[in-house]
Amino acid sequence: MIDEQTPVATKRPIDPRFRPPSLNGDSRGAAPIRLPEEGNDGFRALRDVVQEHSAWIRPLQQEMGRVIVGQKQLVDRLLVALLTNGHVLLEGVPGLAKTLSLKTLANCVTLNFKRLQFTPDMLPADIVGTMIYSPQDGKFRTKHGPIFSNLILADEINRAPAKVQSALLEAMQEHQVTLGEETYALPNPFLVLATQNPLEHEGTYPLPEAQIDRFMMKVVITYPNRTEERAILDANATTEPGLVVRRIVTAEQILDARHVVNSIHMDEKIRDYIVDLVLATRPPIATSFNINGYIQNGASPRATINLCLAARATAFLNGRHFVTPQDVKSIALDVLRHRVTVSYEAEAENVTSEDIIRKLLDTLPVP
Repeated sequence: MIDEQTPVATKRPIDPRFRPPSLNGDSRGAAPIRLPEEGNDGFRALRDVVQEHSAWIRPLQQEMGRVIVGQKQLVDRLLVALLTNGHVLLEGVPGLAKTLSLKTLANCVTLNFKRLQFTPDMLPADIVGTMIYSPQDGKFRTKHGPIFSNLILADEINRAPAKVQSALLEAMQEHQVTLGEETYALPNPFLVLATQNPLEHEGTYPLPEAQIDRFMMKVVITYPNRTEERAILDANATTEPGLVVRRIVTAEQILDARHVVNSIHMDEKIRDYIVDLVLATRPPIATSFNINGYIQNGASPRATINLCLAARATAFLNGRHFVTPQDVKSIALDVLRHRVTVSYEAEAENVTSEDIIRKLLDTLPVP
């Protein structure tokens, strides 16, 4: 086991208010501000912009909380992905409100929602669409698939063969679909929540490591506690549960919030901490933490980018205009757990990627 005592698409124009502040008034090539000094006019303006554009966060969480009981982490991770243009791979047993969470989020933001049930006989055209021949005029016409929606629930994605998985993941990466000779942009915002069932592995096609890396986060959800279970019973033990929610925020506000997230201040030391954390999952640096023999593949540079974006979005959810080390630590497990592949030696000793990441978080010096 690990020794815990070992040391060590189409772009929207950006409002000038959303640009990162700088000491000289010009953010291009300027040295980053090290500390969020309240006396600095740029940081005061940034603080006001963040508070203004994050005002819908709390009402949205409360509105979703009326329907979704006991899955606050899932709701927060969906918001992080929505604010950073990312996607989520969700692992959990059936009946934990995975579909309901995404559908409720779509209703609160008035976005289009589609649910795709993946099966072994599924074809790529069932997702992205196809060209249909019209005998009336002898021409082919484009039939768009369900991927042309804002929020996609890819239920049991590992039930479909690799060619179908690739069709979905290509759309996730490029935010576009090519049918025939034409390329069509997907709607914005666009988020995919793919689910996997950890209980059954017969008749499944595990996602290749290179494709799993395209998901910003892998979130593992568990059963609710007793209090939450009772609240679920009281609210839903009826033939007509109250699942209607109010619209809280518009898609345009979500897109504007993305620009604000990009401007949230991150100190140089926190940037270095993120890089050190990702590098510690790769040899030879992993050797200094006594975990080199447990890691087969470390996290990719995409992990560094996603961890930075997710930390900024976490600060935004909390109404802050700067990132703290705790923002990084709170989201690191979800960003890294599917990107660190353990060796056979680790599996033999029941060491998981989560154990390795937790050790790194406990061992690395925090700025």
